Formats: sequence, structure tokens, C-alpha cells
Amino acid sequence: MTQLALIIRHQTQPGRRDDVRKVWEAHMAPAVADNPGHVAYFYCFDNADPDAISAFQVYDSAESSQQFLETDAYAAYLRDVEPLLSGPPQVTSLTPMWAKRA
Repeated sequence: MTQLALIIRHQTQPGRRDDVRKVWEAHMAPAVADNPGHVAYFYCFDNADPDAISAFQVYDSAESSQQFLETDAYAAYLRDVEPLLSGPPQVTSLTPMWAKRA
């Protein structure tokens, strides 16, 4: 299987980044922690934009990525987070070619 990496950038409504983080922590943090398909996940605040969030994630396969999007936790996250965002995320799909292992 080929791993899949994603960079997802969210632009929040002005001043709502901390609210988005609370929604992410409630729904996504436990779902990602329990998902064996996630090889790595980094949830990051943008240092240059107070209303931007980026997530870098690596899945063990493209299939695992699609399966995660079909979970109840992801549906609940979308329901709660979409009103706090200024629009859909910017998604960049990547194929990892090399990684430093811990």
C-alpha cells in the first residue's frame, strides 16, 4: 500500500480559531487517536494568520483516508465546525517518498 499525506488549511471566521480548536478537540482528537489508519497527524495554528489552521496528516493508504471521512465522528465534526469557517478547506494531497522515523 502507498501512504497518503494531506495538508488541510482552514480559514476561520474572524476571531473564531479557538472555537474551531475546541470543536476539533471534541470530535477529531479522539477519533484520530483511535484510528489505526492515521500514521501521523499534526494540528497547527498558523503563526502569520490568527484565523488560519493547518493540519498535516499521513494515512497508511488512500482507502483509510476515505473510510475516515465516512465515520460518525467526522460527520459530527463537520456539522459543528462549518459555521465557524469562512469556507471550504484548501486540501493538498501528497504521496510521501521519504520520512524520518522516530
